[in-house]
Amino acid sequence: MGTYMDVHHGFEGITGEQLRAAHQADLDNEKKEGVHFERAWADPESGTVYCLSTGPSKEAVQRVHEVAGHKADEIHEVRIEV
Repeated sequence: MGTYMDVHHGFEGITGEQLRAAHQADLDNEKKEGVHFERAWADPESGTVYCLSTGPSKEAVQRVHEVAGHKADEIHEVRIEV
């Protein structure tokens, strides 16, 4: 099981409510892929959204995002944590 940080671009002006709805869409679809989305953060000014998840692969993470309607632009495996 890996830990992943993914990045989405193009969400300028995103609100907390919209971020919660997008995160909930991920939570609603994660079980089928064996993924769990831990947290999400957003910078409305730059339009960047970050998601932290655990799962079997970055491909599984991407499949959940695609089903939820917001494909990630980048997915990075986080191998070292302090």
